[in-house]
Amino acid sequence: MVRRFWLLFAQACTLCLAALFVVVTLRPDLLPQGSGHTGTVVVTQETATPVTAARVASYADAAKKAMPAVVNLYTSKEVRARNPLAEDPLFRRYFPELDRGTGRRQTSLGSGVIVSPEGYVLTNHHVIEGADDIQLVLSDGRRISARVRGTDPESDLAVLKADVEGLPAMTFASTENLQVGDVVLAIGNPFGLGNTVTFGIVSAMGRNYLGVNRFEDFIQTDAAINPGNSGGALVDTAGNLVGINSTIYSQSGGSLGIAFSIPVSLARSVFEQIVRDGEVTRGWLGIVPAPVTAEAAKALALERAEGVVIRELEPNGPAARAGMQVYDVVVEIAGKPTRNVPQLLARIAELPPGSVAKVNVVRKGKEALVDVTVGKRPPPEKQ
Repeated sequence: MVRRFWLLFAQACTLCLAALFVVVTLRPDLLPQGSGHTGTVVVTQETATPVTAARVASYADAAKKAMPAVVNLYTSKEVRARNPLAEDPLFRRYFPELDRGTGRRQTSLGSGVIVSPEGYVLTNHHVIEGADDIQLVLSDGRRISARVRGTDPESDLAVLKADVEGLPAMTFASTENLQVGDVVLAIGNPFGLGNTVTFGIVSAMGRNYLGVNRFEDFIQTDAAINPGNSGGALVDTAGNLVGINSTIYSQSGGSLGIAFSIPVSLARSVFEQIVRDGEVTRGWLGIVPAPVTAEAAKALALERAEGVVIRELEPNGPAARAGMQVYDVVVEIAGKPTRNVPQLLARIAELPPGSVAKVNVVRKGKEALVDVTVGKRPPPEKQ
């Protein structure tokens, strides 16, 4: 009798436990919540707004404004391949045609930016260097010829002129307001695909010591820039021009997220001089500068490793005639500091030839002020 009672009790307990497990798992809200409950309560929130209605930032307006002013640029030039047999005098004697070599057309691609409705286009010098035929393809599909109006190899800029007016021109921005972290768009003709827009931010400002150009003050960006983008536009979120895409850092030839653009302040100065004078005129002092290292500062009795030391002087150049000496440390030109070599070169370049510039130097530990009559910078030697 006792055994049967115990069996009934065990079955009843099992059924109750099973029912409790089902309720806890499927309907815990049916259980009473006592004031002594010590479990952790996690409160979550669920949005009632569909994903499709969420606001997404778009730069379509900036791209729409800027793209018509960016052109695809195709160049070609005649190159002659010299036959190796022409190096032998005997072969040249009996086969004189070998000395002339064989000709072929070499083509390349790039980009350009229309900066004036009169048909002026800014691009890179290395894009059009040596070209005897330049074709521009506009965003509306028109193909027009252009000629070189002038170039500035030291800044890697060139100005083209197309004999067509009423072209869509891009608006210049002010790089004074450009900051690291600002969003920028790169527009160009990568790999000949046609107008392409890529997106990124300004990674750094004032990049130099790259060994690319004589005058370097690059904007660094992580917007994807590839072969064919050279000479294209770097624009802000309002579609205004902030730079001319110039070069990339790459070990493979493709974009690695490090690209450099020439700031629009320099591009505009070069453009205006070429259109007005046909060339770029820069100041010249006739000095060969070198950075002031910690060792040099100690040897020259300088309090700080700052400024630029004169390593050589051009004989009878403006600086030499004014009495400047080798090992003088230039710390200021025309009231502007010269903390490094690129800054010194930029200060000298902006001086008008024929003007008198006051140059502050440190000589043998003492400061001196030298008045120098600025000369005109000679054209760069052709490589």
